[in-house]
Amino acid sequence: MNGTVVAVSRSGEYTFTKPVRQSITLRTGHGVEGDVHAGVTVKHRSRVAQDPTQPNLRQVHLIQQELFDELRADGFDLAPGDLGENVTTRGLDLLALPEGTLLHLGDQAVVEVTGLRNPCLQIDAFRSGLLKRVVGRDEAGRVVRRAGIMGVVVDGGPVRAGDTVRAEPPVGPHKMLDRV
Repeated sequence: MNGTVVAVSRSGEYTFTKPVRQSITLRTGHGVEGDVHAGVTVKHRSRVAQDPTQPNLRQVHLIQQELFDELRADGFDLAPGDLGENVTTRGLDLLALPEGTLLHLGDQAVVEVTGLRNPCLQIDAFRSGLLKRVVGRDEAGRVVRRAGIMGVVVDGGPVRAGDTVRAEPPVGPHKMLDRV
């Protein structure tokens, strides 16, 4: 299971979108160097308000370019970094990966998948109606989140557009991703 890094993004400020960079550096146990969401403990404002000591399971945010392609067909013109992701990929179904999958990014970096991004109303402030396109329900009425996945850095290193993404599923039963 392989894909490619399309783009990498980071922001040192709390902004919804993140500027695309030539490269980012992942730091073990910390996240994206220079990104506002990096750290050992949670950095998302709503989660800090609940409990600032909880572990940061959202150090790195990844989205597949195929989502942007699909949304573009529906009239939403989105580019890498627009939804606040750090890594935009192509060719790998990120949403189908089990919890605990190791994503090998480039030659060194490894991110362990922790769960699904749970987008908030800010997404509609960015593009009206977009939240309904990235969060919906399946035939059984279960919530389906499509705004990317989250992970923690287990091995640091540089990541840049054009790098390979290789998914290494965990040993044992497949545990579907849930929101983190």
